[in-house]
Amino acid sequence: MDAEAFGHFLADPTRRGEPPRGAFSGAAGGAPCGDLVRVSLVVDDGRVRVARFDAEGCAAAQAAGAAVAELAEGATVLEAARLGPDEVAEALGGLSPQGRHAGALAADALHRALTAAVGADKAVAEPRDDRVLVAMSGGVDSAVAALREREAGNEVVAVTLKLWADQRTDGEKSCCSPQAVLGARALAHSLGIPHLTMDLEREFRATVVGGFLDGYAAGRTPNPCVRCNGEVRIDAMAELAERLGARGLTTGHYARIADDGEGPLLTAAADAAKDQSYMLAAVAPETLARLRFPLAGLEKPEVRRLAADADLPVAGKRESQDLCFLAGEGRRSFLVRHGRLRDREGDLVDRRGRVLGRHRGHHHFTVGQRRGIGVAASEPLYVLGTDAGANRVTVGTKAELATTEVALREAVLHREATRVDRVRLRYHSHTLSGRLAQANAAAGEHAELSLELAEPATAAAPGQTAALMDGDLIVGHATIA
Repeated sequence: MDAEAFGHFLADPTRRGEPPRGAFSGAAGGAPCGDLVRVSLVVDDGRVRVARFDAEGCAAAQAAGAAVAELAEGATVLEAARLGPDEVAEALGGLSPQGRHAGALAADALHRALTAAVGADKAVAEPRDDRVLVAMSGGVDSAVAALREREAGNEVVAVTLKLWADQRTDGEKSCCSPQAVLGARALAHSLGIPHLTMDLEREFRATVVGGFLDGYAAGRTPNPCVRCNGEVRIDAMAELAERLGARGLTTGHYARIADDGEGPLLTAAADAAKDQSYMLAAVAPETLARLRFPLAGLEKPEVRRLAADADLPVAGKRESQDLCFLAGEGRRSFLVRHGRLRDREGDLVDRRGRVLGRHRGHHHFTVGQRRGIGVAASEPLYVLGTDAGANRVTVGTKAELATTEVALREAVLHREATRVDRVRLRYHSHTLSGRLAQANAAAGEHAELSLELAEPATAAAPGQTAALMDGDLIVGHATIA
């Protein structure tokens, strides 16, 4: 440690004090460690005009707060977004392991203040034709997407969304937790990329988690990922890209964008096993025009190899199989904990209404489910339907489950109905041939539509998304009713 540099920042009072009028503030630390650092920034025209700090606790926390304020003041937002614990330690002439913790707190407080600043719906940076915003989750796919953009000669800025914070879930397994934000920031900084965070937890909780809870309470099986991509996260990041003066938003999704002569539409990626076009089905074409998918032509093993060749620490990172807000917690526990549903016994019946057994609650079942029904029969039984009001679950054979007619609600057509000749009813399910019964339906929103399938479907679960397709192109989407 450089005692002179450390002492300078510890004794310097010029940037210590209350937040100035109109400042954006962020704080890190608190009760567990006893150290607390607050950083406040006045931002104008994409530059930090004034930086102030306050700190409680050890001398290292106070010196780190002063160092962060000095480093940030006068910098552009994107220059400030490059600052992390290493830059704080360097400014202080090195830090002990305990001091490194204080440096990390000060850097985190700075980035929380930047989060507030970029959420203020103002221009963040001057436009540049070679700038791209990369959605970085801290996983291997988004990291390689950032690498490919940088290798293409583009100026890369990273953004991570904070969507969910819950002590009962495992933040290390989530793509949008506070832990994920810290991991993605460290990864971006290791690549020399400025990192920003967007806090959309309020919107996510209301739209996505609220819809998930309401859906199960009503006896449906909602698809929160499709809703999140279509209504919350992608549009918010694309809008930030515009305010950053970037020419587009890059993500690590496995999907392609194709133009059919009327504008951009989604189509499948090269790696069929990883194709995520279904999960992006609700993203509007006008947003697709601003998206970039550099992994579209790659397969997952190649992506991991590229990450390993670049010595990225996430090259072998496992993918989460849970919904981000369920990470480490089961669906049943989450539903009960959030007060919407309680286990209560009800009847398991066949299609004639004959009682075959009992169950612990309709919310444990989804249409098409085979395992866990708990009734012995001469042939496998499947869930045919759930009645939330009566707490009744209807089961039957696979032949009884199959249908060639699927009712749809909340439909959005990007092209006229006559273009629809196929449909995908679940993520990674096979596409099925079919058409819309309303052949004269125009592009736009429709409260109700109906699908007529050329072959029986057994995966038409109410609440799931139907991706409406013209060949391999997704030309609309709807919710199965």
